[in-house]
Amino acid sequence: MAQFNFKLHKPFGYLSQFSNNQTRRKNKKLLGELYDFPEGTMAIGRLDEDSEGLLLLTTDGNISEAIRSRKVEKQYYVQLDGIIGEKQMEELRRGVEIGVHGKKFATSPCKACMLTSPPSFPPRSRRIRDERHGPTSWISITVTEGKFRQIRKMTAAVGFPTLRLVRVRIGDIHLGELQPGEAAQVDLP
Repeated sequence: MAQFNFKLHKPFGYLSQFSNNQTRRKNKKLLGELYDFPEGTMAIGRLDEDSEGLLLLTTDGNISEAIRSRKVEKQYYVQLDGIIGEKQMEELRRGVEIGVHGKKFATSPCKACMLTSPPSFPPRSRRIRDERHGPTSWISITVTEGKFRQIRKMTAAVGFPTLRLVRVRIGDIHLGELQPGEAAQVDLP
């Protein structure tokens, strides 16, 4: 059987799945609406409905397992509510305590830096609050783990809620110039 691998720019408002297993909210947007993926395609990891950016997909479960491992870095650009300081950046780098499914969890040390200028992503389908509500800042966070809503919980733990979250890299695969909703075939290790 042929193996297919894709990179996708997951837009804001889409679930990282192909079928809706929710009973209450049945009108959710799914990945299959964006591109005619081959049968058996699965997302490698997830981005929550409010997150955007790079999502890898494959028809090979072994590749999925390898990429989701702690050996592969995942990099995010994060817009924060407020201007984050070096003290909070150092806390992120060392690891912070977050709650995951009702249990406390200490995140592993990660790479984190402030971005000197905002990245140039296409506008989101739902507007983010404007400057009248205070300043924002952008940071880059690179992790090797992926707990439920981890990046959002990490920034909140240091006092800076996430306004926009865009995954820009998984291992050596970059989001590049893909526009929201676009997919392209890629070679995965």
